[in-house]
Amino acid sequence: MVAAALWFDPACPWTWLTARWLLEAERVRDLRVRFHVMSLALLNGLGPSDAGGAALWGPVRVAMAAQLSYGDEGVRRAYIALATLIHEEEAAVDRELYATALHRALLPHTLAYAAYSPYYDAEIEASHRRGLDPVGTGGCPVLHLPGPDGELVAFFGPVVTPSPRGEAAGRLWDSVSTAASTDGFFELKRQRDRSPVFD
Repeated sequence: MVAAALWFDPACPWTWLTARWLLEAERVRDLRVRFHVMSLALLNGLGPSDAGGAALWGPVRVAMAAQLSYGDEGVRRAYIALATLIHEEEAAVDRELYATALHRALLPHTLAYAAYSPYYDAEIEASHRRGLDPVGTGGCPVLHLPGPDGELVAFFGPVVTPSPRGEAAGRLWDSVSTAASTDGFFELKRQRDRSPVFD
């Protein structure tokens, strides 16, 4: 089985589309994705008290609390629930969001308190750096996967909309995996001409 890792911020719609693609690719390829927290707030230099900062810090704090308390499966479930509510159900980022997401993720409602506590911020920053540093520059999402001879390759992206399904998801995974395993392959980019599509 191939192991990959996706660094996410629950507030990023493009990352949720990438995550949906990877979750679909798991169904059609011998693949398992681990989810890790990164932060749009850190990318944009926003603190919790800055305008818009609380709406970014809260979800990543809850996700980090889930990861630290319940491991890979806990953060996976927390992220899926948070991102579904934020991007597909257009829920406001507030206490009700956290309560609903944790209920859906079968995680304790007490994790919601993390949204308002700086206790997890050092862990968030460390996770963010572990994801982003191997890329050099970029944004959210970040994907780590095996490269030539099994060494780590880190990419910003892929950015895709809508998320491929079924065998199309598998073919995109095959292509990304091939790019990662090609020595000296660094970058491929084109103009983005549409907004995120959640169908």
